[in-house]
Amino acid sequence: MSKTSKSQRLIVDAHEDISFNSVVLGRDFLSSAYDKRARERPPNPQVGTATLGLPELLQANVRLVFASIWPVPCDYPDLKVTPCYTTTEEAYAQAKKQLAYYLSLSKDPRIQLITAHEDIDGVINSGVGRLGLVLSIEGGDSIPTPQHVHEWWASGVRIIGPAHRRTQYAGGTGQPGPLTQAGRQLLSEMARMSMILDVSHMAEESFFQALDQFQGPVIASHSNCRAYVPTDRQLSDEMIQLLVKRGGVIGVVPYNDFLLADWKKTHRPKADVTLAAVVKHIRHICDVAGDTMHVGIGSDFDGGLGMESIPLEMDTAADLPKIADALAQAHFTDKDIDNILAGNWLRFLQESLQPRTSR
Repeated sequence: MSKTSKSQRLIVDAHEDISFNSVVLGRDFLSSAYDKRARERPPNPQVGTATLGLPELLQANVRLVFASIWPVPCDYPDLKVTPCYTTTEEAYAQAKKQLAYYLSLSKDPRIQLITAHEDIDGVINSGVGRLGLVLSIEGGDSIPTPQHVHEWWASGVRIIGPAHRRTQYAGGTGQPGPLTQAGRQLLSEMARMSMILDVSHMAEESFFQALDQFQGPVIASHSNCRAYVPTDRQLSDEMIQLLVKRGGVIGVVPYNDFLLADWKKTHRPKADVTLAAVVKHIRHICDVAGDTMHVGIGSDFDGGLGMESIPLEMDTAADLPKIADALAQAHFTDKDIDNILAGNWLRFLQESLQPRTSR
């Protein structure tokens, strides 16, 4: 077992749909998952039982989250919510409401928006529980034109994932296709503004085209291994190798459907998936990379999935430290565990976020 207490370990979570949960589902991030459960009896079967709230994250010593802005298209399969969008204009307006929610959260002294290199120390080295949010756009329909990248940058966004399903910029999950001409222009504007490119949800064709064109920092915030779950939502070994070559980090998702190939299809119970499956995906990325420096956690908690859809040992986000225990049992070293839970993402952000003084 690891010599370091799990409660002392720092955690960075590279994907949580916090504003979606508030603006679309009416879930207050500042309240606990258990408060949400009490209000949502019975739970909405589309999104499951709540797992996420600020109290749980602080209990788990999560200090940084990549917080998405994710308006939902009205034709999204298996998730019918209001509001949803049918046009780019509607997506943009809904994204702005989600941004406003994050700005309101930042007024809480426990929460800080991370927009520059210097901001990281303020949350990581704080003697009290504080949470930093790195804002991310998930799905390019929230960006009406490539030139709107500048507006989103000024609003505090530092990460953009051009696709979710297919968007005006790129093919995406379940809807394959290349980068469009607008997509190439988007990447050029992102590079100009030192944005981070998130390739999670990009179709294979658009993925390789994007990495060929875009020379800035690249991540897969929440993606697992196609070697074990052979769908277009996951990363092939070739894709993992290219991300490693570019210095990227991949956030493994503790979501049963992304951990076990036939989990949803056969409606298998929560108990059929344990944290050993999370370790399996982490180890595969490490084996492909040749080290433990390019993998982290991207939980996607409450992003259309709930307590019923995460490994047996996990009930809420407060259980994220249990991943450290599972890694220790699998003979990962203390240093490796610290890197996987936080160090790799911190290193990436310290290298990729621009100092405020440079702009």
